[in-house]
Amino acid sequence: MDQVTPLALSYDAIAAARQVAETAATRAEAHDRDGGFPTEDVADLGCLGLLAAPIPSLAGGAGLGEEPGGRRLAAVLRLVGYGSLALGRLYEGHVNALQLVARYGTPAQRERLFADARDGHLFGVWNTEPHGGGLVLEDGADGLRLTGAKTFASGAGHVTRALVTGRGPGGSGTVMLVVPLTPGSRADLSAWQPHGMRASATGTLDFAGITVTAENILGDPDDYFRQPDFSGGAWRFAAVQLGGIESVFDAWRGHLAATGRGGDPHQLARLGEGAIAVEGARLWVERAAGAVSDGVLSTERVVALVNLARLAVERAGLNVLQLAQRSVGLQGFLHPHPLERRSRDLATYLRQPGPDRALTAAAEEILRAGGMAGDLWGDGAMP
Repeated sequence: MDQVTPLALSYDAIAAARQVAETAATRAEAHDRDGGFPTEDVADLGCLGLLAAPIPSLAGGAGLGEEPGGRRLAAVLRLVGYGSLALGRLYEGHVNALQLVARYGTPAQRERLFADARDGHLFGVWNTEPHGGGLVLEDGADGLRLTGAKTFASGAGHVTRALVTGRGPGGSGTVMLVVPLTPGSRADLSAWQPHGMRASATGTLDFAGITVTAENILGDPDDYFRQPDFSGGAWRFAAVQLGGIESVFDAWRGHLAATGRGGDPHQLARLGEGAIAVEGARLWVERAAGAVSDGVLSTERVVALVNLARLAVERAGLNVLQLAQRSVGLQGFLHPHPLERRSRDLATYLRQPGPDRALTAAAEEILRAGGMAGDLWGDGAMP
């Protein structure tokens, strides 16, 4: 059994996340604008130890995510997403980056980048590229240099340690790099005028001319795509989405209580259906986090389960949105009703890439599998 540091035992990440969620919820309306960003909330993540929490326990950190079943990390992501989906999106990217550093970094890289996290740097993982303008690592007269850009980069202009993917020189595969960035530099947010998630500062970042060295390159070519971590990591954004679903549900529930409409049997029926959807999403997230964390299932089975989980959470979110909007009516579409921004943010964040491919890939694995349906996910026979 790995040695666990006193910090990992004593730090209460869930209490910290609950505190962040409470304050983020009070600021979310002010951040909901073009060019908005939850600066104070990110600072709270640092002050309360959550930016450093994913540092492994063997490196002197709190080891968030090392716990059996990933239960603490799932709860933290859910709570942060409950307070602000934009903040949850940013924090999930930060966690993802630190987990990749822990997995693929050299000892020197881990020491340096974990120190950056302790110092309050916000990390992000950016892998989406504009058509024809992807990131390329080129050999130059003075060393390696980047050309190209990343798009749909959440936290652009605010992330100061960007973990990005790019094509290596001479067709050497896809490489991961951690690139230090200056706040406010190289980011273009002009195209980010979305229905929701306005405060996530999602945009395009131009890397042209940035010089990199071997200390910026993480792992070996194509490590970024290793399974089950590449597809299995989707459970983390599903956990953030779950927080957003719960926030919409509570805004809806609060409206019924405040307006005295909870006695209507049709309203009660809708609320009951919503509660079923919320709890189903929570159970799927917990199951997916456990499958990735515990490492009992095969790689193919883990990926299939996480794919189903992300789609089940999406379905639950769409269901809760439809039920809440029908119950509340037109008021829920008018600012500043608590449901209005929450609904826009959730509807936008539920749009994750490749849902059809995720579903059919999971179904293919299920079709290949033998045995009973109850044994697909390693449960064995029921007692």
